[in-house]
Amino acid sequence: MPRTPETPDHRVAVVTGASRGIGRAIATRLARPTPEGPGRHVVLVARSEAPLNDLKAEIEANGGLATVRAADIGDRAAWTETLEGIASELGRLDILVNNAGITRDNLILRMSDEEWDEVINVNLTSAFVGMRAVSRAMMKQRFGRIVNIASTTAIVGNSGQANYAAAKGGRIAMTKTIARELGGKGVTANIVAPGFIATDMTADLPVEVTETVQKSQAVRRIGEPNDIAAAVAYATSDDAGFLTGQVITVDGGLTMA
Repeated sequence: MPRTPETPDHRVAVVTGASRGIGRAIATRLARPTPEGPGRHVVLVARSEAPLNDLKAEIEANGGLATVRAADIGDRAAWTETLEGIASELGRLDILVNNAGITRDNLILRMSDEEWDEVINVNLTSAFVGMRAVSRAMMKQRFGRIVNIASTTAIVGNSGQANYAAAKGGRIAMTKTIARELGGKGVTANIVAPGFIATDMTADLPVEVTETVQKSQAVRRIGEPNDIAAAVAYATSDDAGFLTGQVITVDGGLTMA
C-alpha cells in the first residue's frame, strides 16, 4: 500500500513476551526500517524490564524506535491500564501481537487446577483482555492489525499439553470471531501458528526428539524465530488489509494435510 500524507511515520506496535525467543525476533523485525519507510515504533512488553532495555538499545542502534513497558499480562486490570496508557501517551495504537505464553505440562490425570488455570489465564485470557483494550482505539482510527501467536499443538494436539492446546485453540477461535466483529472498521485479526521452533522452550528437549521432528517435516530443518517474525511482519503490514481470520501455519510442513 503506498504511503500517503495520512499514513503515520511510525505505526505503534505492541509485542508481548518481547524479551526473548519469538517475541524478541518479532519486535526486532517490526522495528527495522526498510527502503519503503521507517519501521514501527515497537512497545516491548514483558515482566522484567532489564532484558527489554537491552533490546531497546539494540533496536535504536539499528535505526529503529522502541519503548519499554514492564507488565504482568496475567493481571487483567494492570494489563488493560498498560495498553490504554500506551495509546494515550503515543497518540495511537496500530498493532497488537499477543505472543507471550507459558507451559505447565502434565498428563491429564496428573494436571492440577493450578496448572490448568495459570496457562489458560496467561495464554488465552490475556489475549482477550488485550484485544478488548485496543479495539476501540483501532476502530476509531479505522486501522488495526491484531496477530495472536498460537501453535500447531492447537491443531494436532500434544500429549501432556491439554492446558496449552486448549488455550492456543481458544486463541484461534477467538481470533476468527474478532476478525468478523472488527473487519468492517479496518481492523484485521489473524493467527500465526509456529511449529517446532528453536527457542528456550525447546532447547532442553532430547536430541532424538529434534531429529524425529526434522524427519517429519517437508523442510528438513528446525524453524527459527525469524521464520515466525517474517509471517507476523506481513500480517501486520499496511498491505495485509484483505487478510483476516486466517491461521498462518509456519511449521516447515509438519502438519501439512
